[in-house]
Amino acid sequence: MPAPGPSGLTAAQVEERTRQGEVNHHHTKTSRSLGSIARANVFTLFNTILTTAIVVVLIVGDWRDAVFGGVMVLNAIIGIAAEYRAKKTLDSLAIVDAPHSLVWRDGEEREVLSEDVVRGDIIELRLGDQVPVDGIVQTSHSLDIDESLLTGESVPIRKKQGDRVLAGTAVVSGDGLIEATVVGNAVYAHTLTEQVRRFTRTTSEIQQGINRVLRVISWLIVPVTALIVWSQIRLDPLSGGWRHALVLAVAAVVGMIPQGLVLLTSMNFALGAATLARRKVLVNELPAVEVLARVDALCVDKTGTLTTGGVSVDSMIPLGAGDSGDRIDEGAARALLTLNASTHNATAEAIVAHLKAQALEVEPAGLSANWSVPFNSTRKWSGFSDGEQAWVLGAPEMTVTDANVLDHVTRVADQGLRVVVLSCAPAAPSSMGEELPQGLQPNTLIVLREQIRPDAADTMEYFRRQGVRVRVISGDNPATVQAIANVASLREDQATIRGMDARTLPEDMDSDAFVQAVMDHDVFGRVTPEQKRAMVRALQSRGHTVAMTGDGVNDALALKDADLGIAMGSGARATKAVAQIVLVDGAFAALPGVVAEGRRIMANMERVSALFLAKTVYASLIAVICALAAWHYPFLPRHFTYIDALTIGIPAFFIALGPNRRRYVSGYLKRVLGLAVPSGCVLAAAALTAYWMVGVGKVEGQTAAALSLMCGALWLLSITARPVNSWRAGLIALMLTCAVAGVFIPFVRNFFALEWPAAHDGWVILACGLTACILIEAAHRAYSLRHQRKAETDGAPLD
Repeated sequence: MPAPGPSGLTAAQVEERTRQGEVNHHHTKTSRSLGSIARANVFTLFNTILTTAIVVVLIVGDWRDAVFGGVMVLNAIIGIAAEYRAKKTLDSLAIVDAPHSLVWRDGEEREVLSEDVVRGDIIELRLGDQVPVDGIVQTSHSLDIDESLLTGESVPIRKKQGDRVLAGTAVVSGDGLIEATVVGNAVYAHTLTEQVRRFTRTTSEIQQGINRVLRVISWLIVPVTALIVWSQIRLDPLSGGWRHALVLAVAAVVGMIPQGLVLLTSMNFALGAATLARRKVLVNELPAVEVLARVDALCVDKTGTLTTGGVSVDSMIPLGAGDSGDRIDEGAARALLTLNASTHNATAEAIVAHLKAQALEVEPAGLSANWSVPFNSTRKWSGFSDGEQAWVLGAPEMTVTDANVLDHVTRVADQGLRVVVLSCAPAAPSSMGEELPQGLQPNTLIVLREQIRPDAADTMEYFRRQGVRVRVISGDNPATVQAIANVASLREDQATIRGMDARTLPEDMDSDAFVQAVMDHDVFGRVTPEQKRAMVRALQSRGHTVAMTGDGVNDALALKDADLGIAMGSGARATKAVAQIVLVDGAFAALPGVVAEGRRIMANMERVSALFLAKTVYASLIAVICALAAWHYPFLPRHFTYIDALTIGIPAFFIALGPNRRRYVSGYLKRVLGLAVPSGCVLAAAALTAYWMVGVGKVEGQTAAALSLMCGALWLLSITARPVNSWRAGLIALMLTCAVAGVFIPFVRNFFALEWPAAHDGWVILACGLTACILIEAAHRAYSLRHQRKAETDGAPLD
C-alpha cells in the first residue's frame, strides 16, 4: 500500500491525548452486583412480613409453627439464581471486539492495542479487520464496509474519502486509511451498549396482580395483628398469655399472605424456562415466558429473522433462445462455473450451487492466457476468454446497453430481487486489458434472492391465526424488505401489505403522525436504531403488548424497550444479552412453541390463583371476626400449613403443570377475585360456624373449624380443576384421602395439633362442610362461571 499522506500523530501528541482522556478505553460497568440482586430478592415486603413472623414464632412458640418459612427461602433462591444468570449474560455484552489495530505514528506503521488508539490517530484498515473507533475515511482503495450489525443494511457499503465509518463494523473488501474522530465510551456502538445494558425487569401480569394483593394486605397487617394480639391477651391475661397471643397473630398474618402463589409463580416460570431450554430457547428473565402469551404486536427484523443471511439463485433466464425456463446451455454453464470457481462470496457460491443442482455435466474452462479479468467491486464485473468467445459476468448497469433487457432487470429489481448478467462477445485480445469486449451481448439473466427461512411462512400464518399482527422493521432497502415479506406471507392477501421507507417518516418520533404511520404500515425499510425503538414505543402507546425480534446491534434498543425482546442465537452478543428470550439455533419456527408455553403458564396460573386468594379472604375475615367477637383465634400456623398443603399447594402445583392452549384474555385479576372473594367468605363462615358449635377455645373446636374449612376448600379445588379429567379427579381424591389420614394417623394428628372428632362433632363438620360446598358452587355459577366461560371463548385457540 502506498505511504499515507499524513505521517500520523507524534509520540508527544499521543501522550498528550492519552493524558486528556481522548483514548479508546471503554470503561464497562457491571449491570448489577450479586449483592444488589440478593437484596432485591431478599428484602421484599413479602419476605419482611414472613421473616418477622418466623422470628416471633421461634422466640415465643413452637418450631413446628414456623415451617411456612420454607416457602420464602425457596422463592428467594429461585429469584436470585434466575437474575444472576441474566446478570452474567448482560456483563458479557461487547460489541467492539478488535484486539489490535494498525496505526501510523511518527511516519511509521505500528500495531497497538485497540484500546490504546487515541483521537486523531491514522488507522489502516485491511480485509477482515474490525473498525475499532468511529472515524472519517482519508483514503480508500475499494474499501467496502459491512455495517449490518449496526444499521441492518445487508449490502456492504463502499466508502469514499470523507465518509464516516463506525466502530464494530467490518472490512469485507479493499483497504484504506481512516482518522479516529470518536473514541472510548463516546463511539456509537458503545452508546448503544450503555443504553441497553441498564437492567430492567420484565413485567408479568401475574406478578403485578400478586403485588397488588400484597399491597392491600400490607395495609391490613398492622391493624389486624394489633387487634388479634389485644383480643387474645384479654382472653388470657395470665402471665405468658401474650406469647400465645403473638403466635396466633402470626397465624392470622401468615394466613392472609398468598405465599404459596408467589412460590408457585416463580417455580412455574422456572419450569417453563427449563422446558423451552430443551427446545433450544434460552430464557434470560423468567417472567418473559408469560409475557409472550399476551403479545398482540410482533416486530421482526428481516436479516437473521425472516432470512438466513445467505443468497440463492431464484432463476436463470436465457435470453434470445426461446422459452427454455432456467435451463441454460452448456457454454453458458461452463462460463459461469469458470467465472465463479475461484471466487468466494455469497453470489458466487449461490451460482455454483444452483448449477450443480441442474446436474449439467460440464467443467470449468481453463483461463485463457490471452485475456482474463478478476471481479472487482469498483468495476462490478469479471470476465475471461476461452479462445472462441469472451464471457463477462456483472451488474447490468455496467455491462448491458440493451433497453429491453434493462427494463426487464428493473421490473425484477422492483420485486426486491437482485440481477447479474452473463454476457458474451467474440474472443477478446490480450491487449484489451480491463476494458469490456466489443460486441458484448447479454446471454443469461441470473436472478438472486435472499434465502428465506423455510419456516418463516408457516410461522407468519400461525401468528395471523392467533390475532398477532406482524410488522417487518429493517434497515435494508424498502423494496427488498417488502419482497421478503411477500414471500414469507406476512399477510394472507399480499396486495394488502403496506410498505414504507422510514426516511419519509416524520422527524418528531413522538408525534401522532409518526404513531399513525407505524399503525398503518406493515413493512418498513431504511429504519435507524432510534426509529426502531420509537416504533416499539408507538405501538405500546396504542395499548399493544409488543415483542421484537432481531439479531443485530441496530436492534438492541428496540429489543430493550419492547415488552419482550427475542434475539437470534446467531446474532450479536449485545442483542442476545439484552433480549429476554434467545432462540439458540435461530429457528424462527420456535416462536409458536414459546407462545404456547406462555399461554399454558398464564391460563393455568389463573386457574389456581383463586385457591390462594380465597385463603387470603377467609384468613382475613376469621382474624377480624374472632377479634371483634372476643373469641380465641381458632388456628395455629401449622393448621394453615396442613390445610394449604392439601387444598392449595400440592394440587395447584400439578394443575399448573397441565396442558392449556387458551389464548391470553385480559382481566386476569378481576376473574380470579370473582371466584376467590365469595368462596373465601363462605369458607370463613363455615369454619367459624363449626368452631362456635363444637367449642370456642377448645382443641375440638379448632379441629372442627379446620376440617370444615378443608371440605369447602377441596370443593373449591374441584371447581378450579374443571373440566375434571381422570388425572385431576385422581388428584382431588388423593388430597381428600390425605386430609382424612391427617386426622386418622396419630403422629400426623399430634403434629398438627388436631383431635379425632366425636360423633356429634363429625355431624357438625359434615353439615358445615357440605353447606360450604353448596354455597361455593352457587356463587361460582352466579358470577364467576359466566366470566370464565367468556374468557375461555375469547381465548379459544384459533388453529
